Amino acid sequence: MDYVNLGATGIRVNKNGFGALPIQRISENEAGYLLEKAFQNSITFFDTARDYTDSEWKMGLALSAVRDRIYIATKTSAKDKDTFWKDIEVSLKMLKTDYIDIYQFHNPPFCPKPGDGTGLYEAVLEAKSLDKVKFIGITCHRLEIAKEAAVSGLYDTIQYPISYLSSEEELDFVSDCKWRGIGVLGMKALSGGLITDSAAAYAFLAQFDNIIPIWGIQREHELDEFLSYQESPPMLDKRVLSVIEKDKAELTGEFCRGCGYCMPCPAGIGIPMAARMTLLIQRSAESFFLGDMGREAMRHADDCADCGHCIRHCPYGIDVPRLVREGWAEYQRLPR
Repeated sequence: MDYVNLGATGIRVNKNGFGALPIQRISENEAGYLLEKAFQNSITFFDTARDYTDSEWKMGLALSAVRDRIYIATKTSAKDKDTFWKDIEVSLKMLKTDYIDIYQFHNPPFCPKPGDGTGLYEAVLEAKSLDKVKFIGITCHRLEIAKEAAVSGLYDTIQYPISYLSSEEELDFVSDCKWRGIGVLGMKALSGGLITDSAAAYAFLAQFDNIIPIWGIQREHELDEFLSYQESPPMLDKRVLSVIEKDKAELTGEFCRGCGYCMPCPAGIGIPMAARMTLLIQRSAESFFLGDMGREAMRHADDCADCGHCIRHCPYGIDVPRLVREGWAEYQRLPR
């Protein structure tokens, strides 16, 4: 089994982190079953957020009895200290715990620091002094903010999108974090669903001994895939390297990662799917996109008013309306 030492935190866990964003989409019983099965099969790192509706609540119900044997990372999107304190108290209550192992600022548009006027970093330091927080983290989709956080020396962990589609600059960032003693939580290792070979994704990230991949898990077969890699880790063999090379060739350039920070769309467009529709159709069965999920995502795709909301909120700076228009055109060509 592959293990990760998370920076200088002393946290040592296996290569499977449980990403709990998707469990907000399933029932309490289904979520509890997945969380308990994950723990019973040696997954001990669980990542959630205050913004993930009832994810924290479901996690608290399922895992509070084994709290001393797991690590919990959650997040606040607070922009001021008053909201920070409200968020952390709600999170503690929902998670049924009196402390959070890693408390993360959730994709802020800047790097919180002491004296920046928001009071956020001062608040998290106070929470740490009160033993409500063990380690301080930040999640970023913008590389410049992630780099600033690393250089600042203020953060124990940084959560950032890392996959085999990452640029050399992003992989250099991972190496820099290791040198600085900062743990990396790797989100979007499947690039929002565009990477369909989980074994290749796992094998690529297994090269880095300071990254815990956070796999978003909603279905049992997804969990079973990652559990199987604990005993038989995929290797960067000829087949896997071929998959990576092919995907890089197809997915270079501008594409939507499906992070959802552009939502909600004022026109009601389901942007995360609509903006990726062209690529998704190429990489999956067409019949899937003719179902309810595909129809709902594309229902208002031709209503884009170019208001700029999605462009302003996209952490990758992509031309979202253009991708939506291309996706809509491709969707219309699907045989009915």
